Amino acid sequence: MSRQLLVELTRRTMTHARNGTVPLADSVARVPARHYVDPERWSLERERIFRRVPLVAAASAELAAPGTHKALTLLDTPILLVRGHDGGLRAFLNRCSHRGSPVAAEGCGTARRFHCPYHGWVYDEQGTLVAVRNRAEFGALDTDQYGLVPLACEERAGLVFVGLRPGAPLRLDEFLCGYGEALAHLGLAGHALVGRQTIAGPNWKVAYDGYLDFYHLPVLHRATFGDALSDKAVYDAWGPHQRVSAPDAAMAKLAATPEADWRTSALTIGVWTVFPHVSIARFDAGLPLIMVSQLLPGPDVASSTTVQLFLAPGEPDEAARTRIATTMSFLERVVGEEDYATGFAVQRALAAGGRDHVLFGRNEAGGQRFHRIVDALVAAEDDAAYRAVLARSTVEHQA
Repeated sequence: MSRQLLVELTRRTMTHARNGTVPLADSVARVPARHYVDPERWSLERERIFRRVPLVAAASAELAAPGTHKALTLLDTPILLVRGHDGGLRAFLNRCSHRGSPVAAEGCGTARRFHCPYHGWVYDEQGTLVAVRNRAEFGALDTDQYGLVPLACEERAGLVFVGLRPGAPLRLDEFLCGYGEALAHLGLAGHALVGRQTIAGPNWKVAYDGYLDFYHLPVLHRATFGDALSDKAVYDAWGPHQRVSAPDAAMAKLAATPEADWRTSALTIGVWTVFPHVSIARFDAGLPLIMVSQLLPGPDVASSTTVQLFLAPGEPDEAARTRIATTMSFLERVVGEEDYATGFAVQRALAAGGRDHVLFGRNEAGGQRFHRIVDALVAAEDDAAYRAVLARSTVEHQA
């Protein structure tokens, strides 16, 4: 996406800020309450969305140096990401081909070889099985056939995307619908990882609704951010992915600055979401700080887990790290004690019944779009139907 399009979108949002207006959806939308609480529906979402789409498994900053790796679990799938000394990034199932033991402990580290802690088999950074302990006693084995199982993996705009199905193509360009070019303007590829924390949350859609929702900001977050936050939102969509920005006083103030002087940070204000589980937002911690929130369904319909990754341009000094730690603690409180505490209460209330649907107003077009796409993907019984949903998910910018 060119800078010129960002400028045009900014002009549009400035006009709304100046006029006190906001673009609206055609009507109020109703989403069945059971979609948040039904275990069968939740199971279909895991299988037909999360196991089919490319998922953000890491920030490139977590694997910046050759020889680094990250082991994590996505939807019960153990994954090993490896940055080879050739600079290439690879993904594997984190399981030994002998009896299935993980070959790397969860977390980040450095290694040229991965040793199974159960029987001592060894794999290199290309996933090749290079050593079988007591090989002569073990018996005949074609080691070329028993390397780590590869997974499709690609980097884009400072994010690492992985597919959970061995042998299935990632088709990342098809999935992103041009959004990778938009995300590149955030500059994540040039940032360093400066913090990480994990927060337990409610049903993944209850949690994700909040990332697309500015309507709640001056109400739910009055005690932490104050009531000056705008509750108005403008939505831009690239297929299933959306950016949310506010026609607020800061946008109106930018209008007094010549366009040639508009910084990219000003043109990319807002929350950038990567369907179905990532939110990216910028904060000021005395230096530019970007929070990448990775949201995944938990072990049951009423739970989820969010990992917050914090990225900054360059390595911060000691004073900056203190400010970053303070900002991280603040954001953990905002999300955990305000957003997700409310989300858990919402989850309990929806499970109790009473009304059979929830509402998304005309001012909540992003939430409406999100649920339409979720519904379409859940209804897509095979890969052809899944790809057809993506093909119908157009690029749209609210006027």
